[in-house]
Parts: sequence; structure tokens; C-alpha cells
Amino acid sequence: MARACPHSPAAGSLVRFASIFAAVALIAGCQKKAPPPAPPKPPEVIVALPVRQTVTDFEEYTGRLAPVRIVDLRARVSGYLDQVQFTDGADVVEGAPLFRIDARPFSAALAEAEANVAQLQARLERSRRQEVRLTDLNKRQITTDDELDGVKYLRMETDAELKAAQAAVELARLNLEFTEIKSPLTGRISRRLVDPGNLVQADVTPLATIVALDPVYAYFDVDERTVLQVRRLIAKGEVTSARDKAIEVSLALADDDEFSLTGSVNFVDNQVSATTGTLRLRAEVQNPRKLLAPGMFVRVRVPIGLPHEAVLVREEALGSDQGQRFVYVLNDKNEVQYRRIKAGRLSAGLRVVAEGLTSDERVIVTGLQRVRPGVTVIPRFADKDEAVSATAATDPLEQEVLVSPPMTTPESRAGLARSLATEVGPAISATPADAKN
Repeated sequence: MARACPHSPAAGSLVRFASIFAAVALIAGCQKKAPPPAPPKPPEVIVALPVRQTVTDFEEYTGRLAPVRIVDLRARVSGYLDQVQFTDGADVVEGAPLFRIDARPFSAALAEAEANVAQLQARLERSRRQEVRLTDLNKRQITTDDELDGVKYLRMETDAELKAAQAAVELARLNLEFTEIKSPLTGRISRRLVDPGNLVQADVTPLATIVALDPVYAYFDVDERTVLQVRRLIAKGEVTSARDKAIEVSLALADDDEFSLTGSVNFVDNQVSATTGTLRLRAEVQNPRKLLAPGMFVRVRVPIGLPHEAVLVREEALGSDQGQRFVYVLNDKNEVQYRRIKAGRLSAGLRVVAEGLTSDERVIVTGLQRVRPGVTVIPRFADKDEAVSATAATDPLEQEVLVSPPMTTPESRAGLARSLATEVGPAISATPADAKN
């Protein structure tokens, strides 16, 4: 059996192969473990100090506008409608003619009544003269007392008939006046409901509707809880009842974000509705520009109590936990603390905090999702938001660049082994050939 010579090519290849594997093992044994990841940077949050302002507690309700005066026009006499003397939807003044009913039958009735009066006046005058003549004859005992009494009673009957005829004249004159229907108030009229030529029945047929537009009423319902709260304040003498002094309220229309209108409460109902549990109030609102119309929807803001100083925070700083409102505040170590509060009204984007917060505490207003109680954060005040954003975008020190050290990962070691195998491969494949030699 032949043996390979120590100085043969095959022996040299084996030596090189062993040396390469020894070098790989040495490199793998000398490599260090990967360093632990760097701790995360504390999150940045925007904080702000609460604001202390003088505020007035209020409640908001929905209401509807209604006219101060509204009249459904109806004829007071029956007849055929002759004329319509207005334009549908026009503004009318008190006393302006609106409708005219055919007046000829009523003129004839007035003339007949006046003729009856003239006839009775003549009959009464004749009765008086007979009474005077028979009285003189009775004194001379020419006539009897019965004849004198008959003339006297006839004069009294004629006098009564004359008064009835005169009343009939007044009634006929009124009926003639009622044929011309005039506006009972200054306001805006609706469309006509009857066209000329139709029969109009007295006190039955509706003709049109007139509403007064300046001022208007705003009706709204106050819940029982607020009613009790206000009445307790009245009992303490802290506020004045709306029955004793007009209370000013603010109103907003359906397309208004601000309460730009004002009114004064001039009516409070005498009982709470058993169906809704609310008390109805009414405010009078001036409407010189005719902007408001009866039936419009309004929001009414009613002040509750007297103005007082309160602590307010930005609305976005508030969180909700199963219906309980809370805020995150920072202590002197910039650690996040969970604080439950009693939230009040919203005023110009700020929320009133009735309990649980003081004006010198730092409140987290943005970044609530990135924090939890006990976490240390980097605070930035709200007025420096833009500066913080600009620094983060331009300062290279704020940008972390991760560089992996060479040959410290399993992937790098696997790559090295593949390169070594590439070099050793030809030598190993050549060994059988050399052995044959």
C-alpha cells in the first residue's frame, strides 16, 4: 500500500485546511457577546400650569322661539270675500286693511235699522204730546184717569222700542265695520287662506295669521336638579329670584358657536311638570333686525350663582377612566402622578376644575398616551412646542445612529465560514486526485 510523502501536494493541502479551521475556531472563541441595548429615552410631554380666572357657573338648555303676540284672523260677520288688500308674507302695521267682505247687505241692514229708529222717534213724540194734553184735561176732570194711564204706558212702551231700535242701529253699524278686516297688531302676516269670492263664516273661517317679531320669547325647560340648586342659593341670599329681578341669559342660534344674543327671564312657571320633571321658563329677546323668527331652535345659557375664582385647564389634558375624569401631573422629580378631579364647565376651551388640582401644579396637556403613573418624563411647557419640534428635526445630537460592531453576530460568523469554505473547497476536491498520483 502506498503512503503519501510528507512533501507531496496532498499533504500540503491538508496542512492548509487544518490551519484555516484552527484560525476560524480561534476567531470564534475570541469574539465578545453583544452589549445590552441602551435604556429607552424618557418620553417628552407638553405641560402647562392651570389658569386661575373669575368664572360664573351656568347651565345650557335647548329652547324654541315664540311670538310675544300671535293672532289668527277670522271674520266677525258672514259674507262673501270681496278683496284681499295685502301681499302674502308682508310686514303689516296695526290698523292696516287686510280683507274686505261684500258690504252691501250690511249697508241695507243699517239703513233699515235707522228707519225703524226714525219711526219710533215720531211715535214717541206723538205719545208725549197726548200725555201732556190728557194730563191737562184730567186736571179739569174732563177725562178719566184710565185714559191718562193708557197714554202714559203707550209713551213708555214706545220709548223702550226706540232704545231697542237704536241698539239695532249700533249693531248694524258694527257689522258694516266688520266687513273691513284690519290688522290688530304690527307684525308679519302669513299667506292668505281664503281667496276672493269664497263664503266666509263668522268666527269660523280662518283667513291668515299675524305674529309680532320684536321682541320674541324663548321658552326653555330647566331640570329639577338645577331648580333645587338655585332655590337653595335663593334661600341663602346668594342669588335673586327671577320672579323678583330679571335674570340675563345668553342665547345661540342653530348655526352659532358663540352665545351672541342676550335676553332676560320674565316668566317662571308655578309648577314642575310631572311628566318631564322640568320647570318652564321664558326669556324675552329683542329682535330689531328681524333675525329671529318664531319656531327657531336656540341654545340658552343660564347663569347659576355668582361669579367666583376657579382653576381651569386645557380640555385636552383631561382623561376619562370609567366615567371618572382625571389628569396627569408632575412632581418635583418629573414623575407622572395620576390625579382624579371634579370637572366643571367648559369656558373658552378651558375646563373648570372644581376639586383635585391647584394652580401651581404642572399638568400634562399632550402626550397622555405615552405615559403612565410613576414614569419619569422630560417636560416641555406648552408655549415651547414649536421650539421643541424644530430642535428634534435639526439637532444631530438628538438623532441616534445604531452601528453594529463587525463579526459579533451569528450572521457575521456564518458569512465568514462560507468564505472559508469557498477557499478550502478546491483543496479538498483536489485531494483524491493527488492520492491517485
